Amino acid sequence: MTPRYKLDRIDLKILAELQRNGRITNVELADLVHLSPSPCLMRVKKLQKAGYITGYAAQIDMAKLGETLTVFTEFTLSNHRQIDFARFQEALEKVECCVECHLVSGGYDYLAKFVTASISDYQTIIEGLIDRNVGIDKYFSFVVMKTPFSKTQMPLTHLFADKV
Repeated sequence: MTPRYKLDRIDLKILAELQRNGRITNVELADLVHLSPSPCLMRVKKLQKAGYITGYAAQIDMAKLGETLTVFTEFTLSNHRQIDFARFQEALEKVECCVECHLVSGGYDYLAKFVTASISDYQTIIEGLIDRNVGIDKYFSFVVMKTPFSKTQMPLTHLFADKV
């Protein structure tokens, strides 16, 4: 079981800075959050151990690699039992091109984000899901024409400043 660790303002600053630059040195991080390097490193290790930091990854400029297609898809399931949700989620998680999946309230059950090589690639994925009979009643696709911006960082200090 992960130990419970109560966050303070400095922890939030550390998390915010690591979101901006996961490759920052401990000395640079310590300077930005106004700590000496040793206590800063101890805090980072505690944040990792407590599960607040789940990993580090490179942000890739997809446009430099080539053209892709992004599609948001609304899915409505035929049935709404726990087993139906679990079966659908398990199937969708196995689709490599599905990069996000959200169970939502409202007029449909799931909102998923796909990044594929082409519209035919996307259609092949959807047809495969339907053929596998994972409980899809209907789906609606929304092809992204342009992405004016996409943020990878959460506004941690704005969201949680009053909670620490």
